[in-house]
Amino acid sequence: MVALSLGLALGTAAPASAHDHHQPGPATRLFTPPPDSGAVQQIAELAKSHQWSDALAITKMVATPQAVWFTQGTPAEVKKSVQKTMRQARLTHTIPVLVAYNLPFRDCAQYSAGGAADTASYLAWIDGFTAGIGDGQAIVLVEPDGLGIIPWNIPITDPERKFEWCQPAELDPATAAPDRFTQLNGAVDRLTALPNTTVYLDGTHSGWLGAGDIADRLHQAGVDKADGFFLNVSNYELTERQAKYASWISQCLWYGTNPAEGGWRVGHFDYCGSQYYPASPGDFSTWGLTDQWYVDNVTNAANPPSGPDVLAHAVIDTSRNGQGPWTAPAGSPSGDPQVWCNPPDRRLGPKPTLTTGNPYVDAYLWVKIPGESDGECTRWAPAGGIDPVRGYADPAAGAWFPQMALELVHNANPAQ
Repeated sequence: MVALSLGLALGTAAPASAHDHHQPGPATRLFTPPPDSGAVQQIAELAKSHQWSDALAITKMVATPQAVWFTQGTPAEVKKSVQKTMRQARLTHTIPVLVAYNLPFRDCAQYSAGGAADTASYLAWIDGFTAGIGDGQAIVLVEPDGLGIIPWNIPITDPERKFEWCQPAELDPATAAPDRFTQLNGAVDRLTALPNTTVYLDGTHSGWLGAGDIADRLHQAGVDKADGFFLNVSNYELTERQAKYASWISQCLWYGTNPAEGGWRVGHFDYCGSQYYPASPGDFSTWGLTDQWYVDNVTNAANPPSGPDVLAHAVIDTSRNGQGPWTAPAGSPSGDPQVWCNPPDRRLGPKPTLTTGNPYVDAYLWVKIPGESDGECTRWAPAGGIDPVRGYADPAAGAWFPQMALELVHNANPAQ
């Protein structure tokens, strides 16, 4: 747990974010929410059976600062829930990390289905959420997967201009994607109007969208008004890869919005280097090729930014990425292995800190609650509801998963 000061940082050039950026400092700590009831039960059962080291390890895990998720309710109900967390944080002299997760058709109605009925309902819910924060100090992450999964979206990097896989029959293909950007811009406008919030939008992760694709989506969603973007939420990608990815997204946002050199590249986020080109996504030793692309096209541009201080920054979810992503065993059946869904033998990652040593990364945070299930994973064998890798049914999304909790603490990297 580390500090966050609320002083304003003023650069020598106009920052990419119009929202005052709250820089780290030595005065305050991040908030630790009350533990999941499933964790409390597991600790009690471990202690009862004299498994003291495991009981202590789970206790230390849930005593680490983590995010608080808000996923449902009426505007009045979410206001009350947020106010409760804000009161708890004030009593402990800490700053909470709050996750707003209630977009219409969130997760494309999959494992974490739910959300508001429509744009008006969502923005009313956000009004309640912001009212709950008031003038309190908070870090807010707006809608995980909200830009990674957009209904009826056509990515800028697809030369064939085809819709992505999320195509709900209930939505109009002509308006679904614009509605998503309206919803997110509305959320950003409301949250950044608060005096003491730090606001981040969904930046997916390095194993998903290319840097140019997500930069385009972030731009449309209003990242220029926020403090930046978050990476790796609820996922397992290694921290060092996310840090590089963050630097590329930040610089690509500048590249695609800077009118220099005749303005020919404005809007062309698809020109940006990424983990897919000139680098090779699976070979980290090649990622320096993409670093060089940004040296050539940003650092050495006619009017380059003065440095990372004036670009959008990232926060990285490190709650479960100490081992990195899971790969399905050789000889596995064809089909989707759901590598993101409760992969076995993962590790806790770096502890939350607002001092990362990386100029593009504001914080490492535990956003996904370690020990909570990703969903009922069936992978390439959907019949029967059994996770074929584990040999039993996984808990529903958000429910406590005792076996996975023990895996995370046994393999913690670094050790707790």
